[in-house]
Amino acid sequence: MSVNNVTLTLLHTNDLHSHFEELSRIAGFIKQVRETTNSEQLLVVDCGDFLDRVRVETEGTQASANRAALEYIGYDALLLGNNEGLSYTPGQLEQIFEGMPIPIVCANMTLSKSGQCPPWMIPTYKIVKSGIRIGLIGVTAPFNEYYDLLGWNAADPFDTVRKEAERLRPEVDVLIVLSHLGLRQDERMATSIEGIDFILGGHTHHLLEVPLLVGSTQICAAGKFGGHIGHLNLEFDANNKLINISGGSKSTEDFPRESGLDSLIERYRGEASLKMNKQIAYLSESLEYRSDQESVLPTLLAYAVRQVTSAEIGLVNAGQLLEGLPAGKVTEETIHAICPSPINACVTMLQGYQIVKALEESLLPEFQQLEIRGFGFRGRVLGMLCLDGLEVTVDPSRAPLHRITAIKVNGVALDEKKMYSVGTLDMFTFGVGYIGLKEGVDTRYFLPDFIRDILSRALNQKEWITNCRKPRWLQHSMN
Repeated sequence: MSVNNVTLTLLHTNDLHSHFEELSRIAGFIKQVRETTNSEQLLVVDCGDFLDRVRVETEGTQASANRAALEYIGYDALLLGNNEGLSYTPGQLEQIFEGMPIPIVCANMTLSKSGQCPPWMIPTYKIVKSGIRIGLIGVTAPFNEYYDLLGWNAADPFDTVRKEAERLRPEVDVLIVLSHLGLRQDERMATSIEGIDFILGGHTHHLLEVPLLVGSTQICAAGKFGGHIGHLNLEFDANNKLINISGGSKSTEDFPRESGLDSLIERYRGEASLKMNKQIAYLSESLEYRSDQESVLPTLLAYAVRQVTSAEIGLVNAGQLLEGLPAGKVTEETIHAICPSPINACVTMLQGYQIVKALEESLLPEFQQLEIRGFGFRGRVLGMLCLDGLEVTVDPSRAPLHRITAIKVNGVALDEKKMYSVGTLDMFTFGVGYIGLKEGVDTRYFLPDFIRDILSRALNQKEWITNCRKPRWLQHSMN
């Protein structure tokens, strides 16, 4: 290598989802790299979904634990993922990121009111390392139906990158897109937009052990949950031209943990637990939970979702809950522990036959025990459907998918051709879980409350709880 050549080390992470234990190993590795690498030759970036409200440390500190961890590690830039953008309102994000020393880069998200990026975010970022001019463009998945409700404008990421790449390319030696779009979209971007040297990706949790060359663009990704870290060496000649790329994704399994970060997170964990010890309800009786049959607590959730959405029917899967509730004091931490999923209520229009299909599926063990990953779901198994506004009569002796003998909607026989308003959960509209529920139309989402917020309020409604002890699933009588 010529003495005039420069080699930069590029480290990248994605989809950490508040996995602080793995993040500690990443911190330990980055610390080791810093000890042997000049800071002018090191770039550390994250490609979004670095937080997840499933963790008490995140929920109880309004993501202060995540911010502190990222600052401790010393990232050079971060991308806004959907877990950041959808988990908090723009106002809450401003509180989280106010004065953040790390640039948050995202070019396709602007505030609806101003048409501009919020003060804590920038569309692109230029940084110089050892004389090498580096350009970063950030783009995230445009979940417009959600973002519109939260006060964001989510622009088309391809139009955005095309425009920004054309502007930035003459000004930089290497152009990098931080993408939270998913692998297929990254591949499409590489083939359709010129001038991109690297796409560092995330969102679909894909692991590329070595870079994937598509056209003249290298696509890289480090899996999920901090199990890997991207580690690339970029060699530039004396004219700042990129001439060689080596490296890929490294497993973090055997990396040393960083005790300083562990201590930091432990402190935030204590603060979160103290804050979330606040009483939100007091129960005179325990509320039972079962994933494989009707029980009062998930029925209460179905009742509450129906009330919030003003729907004719309420349908939720029991697996949104992990446990029942004993009699006595109920705290924020308790509700977070039993209902961790960052899932929102929605109302959708379904035909009667589609509802019947979902209810029949709900009686099958393969659906009740189905394990799901992603789509906001943080439970263990799907669980059967729990109901409100319905009475469903079942004959267990009949063949699968033909066990329901009668259905009443608020006392009137269900019409399989009629459209009904159904209050349910957003994850079903993504096509996961019960097949019949993904076919709804005119869907409207209810943000920013998660279902645990809805459940928390319902626990203070004694009449609702009494109502939910009445069965909705009935056994067919031979008499």
